Amino acid sequence: METFDLPIYLNNHPLICCILVFVSSILITLAIIPSIIFVAKTHNLYDNFSYFRKQHLGAIPRLGGVGIYTGFTVTLLFFDLTDKITPINYLLASCMILSIMGIKDDLLGVNPRTKLIIQLITSLILVIPGNTRISSLHGVFGLYDISYPASVVLSLLTIIFIINSFNLIDGIDGLSAMTGIIVNSVFSALFIYMGKYELAAISLAMTGAIIGFIQFNITPAKIFMGDTGALIIGLISAVMAIKFLELNKFTPDHNPDVFPAPAIALAILIIPVSDSLRVFILRILKGKSPFLADRNHIHHRILKLGFTHMQTTTLLIGVNLLMILIACLFASYGNGFLLIVISLIALMLNWILSYLIRSKERESYALRNLFL
Repeated sequence: METFDLPIYLNNHPLICCILVFVSSILITLAIIPSIIFVAKTHNLYDNFSYFRKQHLGAIPRLGGVGIYTGFTVTLLFFDLTDKITPINYLLASCMILSIMGIKDDLLGVNPRTKLIIQLITSLILVIPGNTRISSLHGVFGLYDISYPASVVLSLLTIIFIINSFNLIDGIDGLSAMTGIIVNSVFSALFIYMGKYELAAISLAMTGAIIGFIQFNITPAKIFMGDTGALIIGLISAVMAIKFLELNKFTPDHNPDVFPAPAIALAILIIPVSDSLRVFILRILKGKSPFLADRNHIHHRILKLGFTHMQTTTLLIGVNLLMILIACLFASYGNGFLLIVISLIALMLNWILSYLIRSKERESYALRNLFL
C-alpha cells in the first residue's frame, strides 16, 4: 500500500503549502497568546516601563511577541521549509537571538548600546553566512552592481534600520502589527507572482502569526507585542525586502519579474521607514541623539488631532495601501520618478499634518501655520 508523503505533496502543490502555512501560523499563535496573558498576569509581568512614551495607563502584559515568534518559528519548522535563496537555519538563528534580547528588554530593560550590538550580530548572521545582501542599487543614483564590502555595509544598515523602524512605530494599539501584516502579505503576493513559493511561505508564516496576535491587541489591548514582536516583525520584513530587491535586479541573463523593485519596496515599507527617517533627522538637527525617545512620531502627531488609536492606525494603513497602489500603477515610469513621487507625497502628508496640529493649537487655520 502506497503511503502518503506530506513533504513531497507540499513540494508538488506550493500554493496549498502556502495556505497551510498561513492557517497553521494563525492557529498556533491564537492558541499560545491566552496562556501568555495568563502567565504574565499571574507573575505580574506588566508594561510598567516608559510611561511618558506609552499611550496607556493600565497594567498590560507586553509579551505578545513571544506568541508571534513561536507561531512563526514552529510553523517554519513543522513544514520543513528549505530555500536556497534564504537558508532557514540562519534566519531562525537570527530570530532566536533577537527574540531572547527582546524578552529581556520587555521584562527588565536593555540599554541602547546592547540592543545595537545584538542587532548587529543578528544582521551579520544573515548578511555574511546567510548571504542576505543588497548587491545592486538598480540604477538608483546611476549605480547598479556594488562591491562586496559596500554590499555588506549597506545590507547591515538596512536590516538594523528596518528592525528599529518597526520598534519605533509600536506606540499605539495595532499599528506595528497591522503594518507588519500589510508588508508581509504584499511581499508574499509578489513572491507568489514571481514563483518564489518558499519566500512567500516565510512571509505568510509571519503574516499569520501577527493575525493570530492582533485580535488581542486591538483597543482595548489585552497584551502588547513588546520589543520581541516588533523586532522580529522588523527583521523578517527587512529580509523579505532585501530578497525582493535581489530577485528583481537586472543581470545579463535575467530581466526582473517586478519593476521597479526599489520604489515598490519603499512604498510597502513607507510608514515605518519615512517616520523613522523624519524623527532621526529632526533629533540630529536639534543636536540630540537619534535614539532619544520622544513623542514626535507620526502616530503621536495624529493623536494630537483628537483621533483614537484605531482611527490613527486605520488612517496610516490607508496611506500605506495608497502608496503601494501608486507604486504599482506608475511602475512603468521607473525607479527615479517613483522614488521622488513617493518621497514627495510622504513629505506633503507630514506638512499637512504639521499645519493641522499648529492650526488646532492656535485655534486658527491661517496660512502662516503652513510655515511657522
